[in-house]
Amino acid sequence: MPAPIRLIVGLGNPGPEYETTRHNAGFWLADHVADDLRASFAMEKGFFGFVAKARHAGENVVLLKPMTYMNRSGQSVGAVARFFKFTPEQVLVLHDELDLMPGQVKLKQGGGHAGHNGLRDIQAALGSPAFWRLRIGIGHPRTLNLAQQVADFVLHPPRHDEMTGIEAVITRCRAIMPQLLDGEFTRATQQLHRDNEA
Repeated sequence: MPAPIRLIVGLGNPGPEYETTRHNAGFWLADHVADDLRASFAMEKGFFGFVAKARHAGENVVLLKPMTYMNRSGQSVGAVARFFKFTPEQVLVLHDELDLMPGQVKLKQGGGHAGHNGLRDIQAALGSPAFWRLRIGIGHPRTLNLAQQVADFVLHPPRHDEMTGIEAVITRCRAIMPQLLDGEFTRATQQLHRDNEA
């Protein structure tokens, strides 16, 4: 039986100017999951981020939103993982994904970082790529027929139709969270991927 998820990390950039940007999709989902677990975020300087502590089936669950900017996310994730003695396999990272269209989502364990600076830094901090990722599709400027550079694209809010797809994904991710906290990854994956719009 795989280890259940104990640390849920939403990736994004701190500050009101980034709040509604595509790169903050991980923060959006983390906020909803905290609500679902009836937990609230509070800034914890020692962990370089906002931390919410919850319980699931009698076990502690920690939610984290690093406040280090995306490319230094590992500093925050590493500090929390070391303090609570979480293994990489117990960590779930929620992040935006350029290779998936809005409305699509993928759950996977391990693998590369595909140029995502937050994932690259977390992998370095944990010393392993074996953590889980929920990849929230935001689309790519090319596939969405936009002339923007990627760096500019991720720091802009999604258009209305894209946001509808992203919100639908967030709802679906919330639905499988209890399964991830129970270590039922196969069931969670099947449910999540079955709902992906072709």
